[in-house]
Amino acid sequence: MATTEAAKFKNTDLLAVAQPPDYHRQVAVLPSHDGLHFWQFMVAGSIAGMVEHMSMFPIDTIKTRMQVLGSCPIKSVGIRQAFGSIIKSDGAAGFYRGIGAMGLGAGPAHAVYFSVYEFCKETFSRNHPNNPMGHAAAGVFATVASDAVFTPMDMVKQRLQLGSGSPYKGVFDCVKMVLKEEGFRAFYASYKTTVLMNAPFTAVHFATYEAAKSGLLGISPDIASDERLVIHATAGAAAGAAAAALTTPLDVVKTQLQCQGVCGCDRYVNGSIGGVLGTIVRKDGYIGLFRGWMPRMLFHAPAAAICWSIYESGKSFFLDLNNGNIDNRLM
Repeated sequence: MATTEAAKFKNTDLLAVAQPPDYHRQVAVLPSHDGLHFWQFMVAGSIAGMVEHMSMFPIDTIKTRMQVLGSCPIKSVGIRQAFGSIIKSDGAAGFYRGIGAMGLGAGPAHAVYFSVYEFCKETFSRNHPNNPMGHAAAGVFATVASDAVFTPMDMVKQRLQLGSGSPYKGVFDCVKMVLKEEGFRAFYASYKTTVLMNAPFTAVHFATYEAAKSGLLGISPDIASDERLVIHATAGAAAGAAAAALTTPLDVVKTQLQCQGVCGCDRYVNGSIGGVLGTIVRKDGYIGLFRGWMPRMLFHAPAAAICWSIYESGKSFFLDLNNGNIDNRLM
């Protein structure tokens, strides 16, 4: 009986329907997260990071000059004096000394930064998309990974920012001399401090940004794309300013470690964070730990606004590309 029934189904009278000649069977492959592939996060992040840091580079140079004052013979105590000393010793070009190192480091570092952040944000906040602790934790993981890429070029950049008194002719000359005189470990002398500084920085930054963005979007969820850009910029500026203010003391320590032994700056025996903090307090008091806080905030507020605006615009571009909206516009 079973055999007879099976035979009936094998000899069915149903006719196969021919597919159209232009038919191609497609298997849908969904992007990894948020409608995007992770390589697209990397590209958007890389472009955003390079534009952010290179456009704000002169302010970063002023901040670096101010932060080495406690151990360096360059006598400028505020923004106006630092600005004047750079103009006097190096001219307008002095504000951009070391920008090549920034260009080499910022792109790859931010590609890692944003892709790791998006991956961790998806993992930590899967069931709670507006979870600030998940955003903060994702930011910490992102900075640990990206700082491993960026710290060597950041050290080169800061040594070149010390101006014409610096013994280095350029990026590659600095790399060669540091390797010869101080060894490879010198490139990572400030890595621990950088991570300890950037971990709370990014935790505050990402949590503040995501919360501010959600709040602003919640006020008017149906706003146009150009108004969304203003929201990303506003949330980014608030996040950058808050995070910069809280982490200035560790940024001063990082700068001192990266510039030690250059232009007469102190060289620290063991490079411990506590030792550098103690030296700064003995020489300049507690106010020395906040040297450069104003240019640091002036850097990070607009820099974060630029970075988040470009990054979110890049994400929107790739989302349209994945959905075929760009192809439709071109046809």
